[in-house]
Amino acid sequence: MAAKSIFAKLCRERRGATTVEYGLILLMLVIAIISALRGVADENTGMWAVVSSKAADAHDGH
Repeated sequence: MAAKSIFAKLCRERRGATTVEYGLILLMLVIAIISALRGVADENTGMWAVVSSKAADAHDGH
């Protein structure tokens, strides 16, 4: 009987639901930020690979 009472209280509680909603929004923001940073990191790595290649070519006299 006590478990039903506790479960009923939890179902009526709205603060917990709001906390979960904010947590899910925060999770989506973190995923978006990580995705954006990975894209920037890939572009940055590619740019420095080109710079390194051109510097090596210039050093070799090509």
